[in-house]
Amino acid sequence: MTRIEDVLQQKLDLLPASRVKDAMAYSLMAGGKRIRPNFLYEVVKGYGLDESAADEFAAAIEMIHTYSLIHDDLPAMDNDDLRRGRPTNHKAFDEAAAILAGDGLLTYAFEVASSSKQPADKVQKCISVLARMAGPAGMVLGQNLDIYAVNGISSIHDLYLIEKYKTGCLLSAPLMMGAILAGQGDDVIAKWHEAGDAIGLAFQIQDDILDIELTPEEFGKSNSDERNDKVTSITLLGKDEAEKEMNALYAKGKNLIAAFEGFDGKKLCAMIEAIETRRK
Repeated sequence: MTRIEDVLQQKLDLLPASRVKDAMAYSLMAGGKRIRPNFLYEVVKGYGLDESAADEFAAAIEMIHTYSLIHDDLPAMDNDDLRRGRPTNHKAFDEAAAILAGDGLLTYAFEVASSSKQPADKVQKCISVLARMAGPAGMVLGQNLDIYAVNGISSIHDLYLIEKYKTGCLLSAPLMMGAILAGQGDDVIAKWHEAGDAIGLAFQIQDDILDIELTPEEFGKSNSDERNDKVTSITLLGKDEAEKEMNALYAKGKNLIAAFEGFDGKKLCAMIEAIETRRK
């Protein structure tokens, strides 16, 4: 198991047995790319810290990401049947269990984050970033815009605004928290936020491309955008222009990372380059 798998399992083992715990574990331990916790680990290591400094926050960001996927798959939202190559949580359990599993992961994430042994001022600042990036001014806002504004999207600017919050915020959060744990100032943290926004938008455009290129079985999740008639970067730009935009955004993120003083970004940039070639 990788470090984050071990940490997540350790945190789950602390919970009392229940159907909700089973549903939480079903989605949390289903594998996945683990991009967000590994982004966090690479930032703290790039600043010369031991990766153990990030354990609680790495677990918390993955719990929040997983909760968002469980709820996103629900019938009231995207109504998807497949996630990470197997039935979505509400299909494997039921809707009530899936809702509670998401609720459990979200709230437990903050209990786990608050248990960090890092200096209190850094813990408080990380928790604040995590809450802001995940909440109604962050990822939840993006989900809201995606659900209620989707039929009114007529420009790439409108779509990018949705994705900035829906996807970018939870990719920015681990980068920002890594910088906080390394004692960086607010100006540097803001630059990490900018890098995360660029990478998050590139990641979502890449998802749009893979959504039309791969079958659900190949992609590991349902191709619900077409079924739900959702506007994507492909419908607005066409595939060729979307690919150009994706490449430019990934390059922007890597260039911002390479420019940080006192930070060794080679491994983080290599990780991003591996993401650029993903097929799921």
